[in-house]
Amino acid sequence: MTKGSNTALSALSENTDSVIVSLGWSSPTGDGDADVSVLLVGPDGKVRSDADFYFYNNPVAADGSVQLLDKTPTEDGNEDRIGFDLTAVPPEVDRMVVAASRYEGAHFGELDDLRVTLSDAVGETLLRFAVGDAGTVSAIIFGELYRRGDDWKFRAVGQGYDSGLAGLATDFGVDVDDDAEPAAENADGPAAEATGEPVANGQPVGVPSGAAPEPGPAGPLDAVPAPRRSSDEAGARKPAARPRTAKKKAALPGTPPKSLAENDSWKPARLFPVSALKSDRDREMRATSVLLSVMAQVPRFGRRLTAAFGAPSGRMETFTEVSLPHGDTPRRPDGVIRVERAGKLWTALVETKTNGNALKSDQVQAYMDIAARRGYEAVITLSNDVALEGSPLVDVRIDRRRKHQVALWHLSWAEVAHQAQMLIRHEGVGNAARTWLLQELLHYLQHENSGCHGFQNMGSAWVPVRNGISDETLCQGDPRALEVVESWERLVRQVCLRLGGELGQKVLPAQRARRGTDPEARRVQLADRLCAEGRLQAELRVEQAPGLLTIGADLRTGRLRTSIEFPAPEQGYPLTWAKRMIRHLADAPADLHVETLIEGGVGGPRGTLERLRPEPADMLPKGGAVITGFRLSLLKNMGNSRGNAESSFIRSVDDAVHRFYSTVMVHLDAPASRRTGARERARV
Repeated sequence: MTKGSNTALSALSENTDSVIVSLGWSSPTGDGDADVSVLLVGPDGKVRSDADFYFYNNPVAADGSVQLLDKTPTEDGNEDRIGFDLTAVPPEVDRMVVAASRYEGAHFGELDDLRVTLSDAVGETLLRFAVGDAGTVSAIIFGELYRRGDDWKFRAVGQGYDSGLAGLATDFGVDVDDDAEPAAENADGPAAEATGEPVANGQPVGVPSGAAPEPGPAGPLDAVPAPRRSSDEAGARKPAARPRTAKKKAALPGTPPKSLAENDSWKPARLFPVSALKSDRDREMRATSVLLSVMAQVPRFGRRLTAAFGAPSGRMETFTEVSLPHGDTPRRPDGVIRVERAGKLWTALVETKTNGNALKSDQVQAYMDIAARRGYEAVITLSNDVALEGSPLVDVRIDRRRKHQVALWHLSWAEVAHQAQMLIRHEGVGNAARTWLLQELLHYLQHENSGCHGFQNMGSAWVPVRNGISDETLCQGDPRALEVVESWERLVRQVCLRLGGELGQKVLPAQRARRGTDPEARRVQLADRLCAEGRLQAELRVEQAPGLLTIGADLRTGRLRTSIEFPAPEQGYPLTWAKRMIRHLADAPADLHVETLIEGGVGGPRGTLERLRPEPADMLPKGGAVITGFRLSLLKNMGNSRGNAESSFIRSVDDAVHRFYSTVMVHLDAPASRRTGARERARV
């Protein structure tokens, strides 16, 4: 589509009762990001109330019409997805505006390939609009869904806002309060301590960038507050660059009461026992039944897992071992999910695998055919494997001539555990009984006998490739190297899920591929590099971290390196930086490697934390070199086996990332906005 053009959704597909809008971009540096938002407006062009403003802290509409979904990694960046149930949109809503905003002085001109795509209920992309010439704007309306009679249409907008999210929200009638920050400066009550952001009357307050309008009669919007002020900035107030509210996180459970058991050999009774599981078939049946029953009883959890597949928000029922006719022999999918919304049914067949069992193409193909004949919407596969873009787990044939199309989706057990952990530890489900159900599910999934441990095997090519690198006999173009690269990518995505579940933050792989690079071509390049250099490497973007967390596996030396590189502050003096960092790393491991980065890319002073603690000045370069940043690294031996044993490569990578984050990265300052005038101070 071109800017300003529009199209009717019904002219593109028959499956548009629910759609998914994806906003995407790529970053040359691999660290560009933005926040998405949706505004529901009436015929007058204004929101009905502040509740019609959806963003990351208000991600789901009560009626299910809007749901902001998680970020999804792509071959050259990330995509933010938004699910719309068009049948649930209130009649007084005339259009739904889809926008994104950047923060801390960042602008969209720094990102590449700004785009919005729209997919129907079966996941088929219907339209695409590329936003060009973004320039220095910090907020953009990508597009809007609007009514025309009984039909829905999409318009490509591409309108930018220099005033950021606050200016955009104000234009649509969202009330923003810009007078409450002075009152917050003297606030030292519980709200201020809990959020770290300015508050007034115990609530976050809003300060938009640029000139702010007078607050309307509905009162200020909590969704657009002032930015945080660092402890080093007691002077002049900085202009607000990222209007957003503090995240609502549920408190972790308190210390459990003392057990009434006589001794440690007494095992507590579990809702989902695992001791009776004798075979893979038993594990598949038990895992399917346990998961589907909890999805039906904890609506927020069930909705979290199915929304990305185009399911509406409604009453969910789940079934197991359903017999469906298929030729001479009936088929029994492991499970069926049905969601009712406004008298309409959405149905998905579920095929489950546990342990290292792979999905079977003929089995999935049969379920796709059954679903198409019966008018079902989707087939969901569930296994320990992780799906990769451009590398399907099963090869199925989709008959495009059929009027009714069926979507094929995949879930990994690691993703299921991640979503349960996010709700239990960080977001909550608003009900103690439902929280207990999720805890029982998570305990079951993490038990060694459940067979639901996530990706746990580097594959048959792992040992030959490792040996070929060690004895220098592995040649470029060897297909086994490509298999290892794909397994590495699956492992990295699973590590992101596990770390993100622990932190309650977004953790995503950071891709540095050139825009438009085909995923398979990118993996071929990485496989050639593996053959030539003997190394695997990946970068993780952790929300609020000062830099990317890098994982490197050197197959020649058998060593794992976890590291972070972050820029030097733009204020202060180098010796102050060094002392401050050493002080913050007081509890970090003594063998942590610290390296000073200097202008020109030449390596600067380096040493272990143990050696640098008495003399932080040893981190400073000689001869007037300019310090550009610092790199912190930990090294450990990597496991050799391909599987999930204690000595395995997978376990060693997981442990290395967890150790580095929990002992090093937690002590580092969050990224601060860049300021001018400090280059000269960096000269020693």
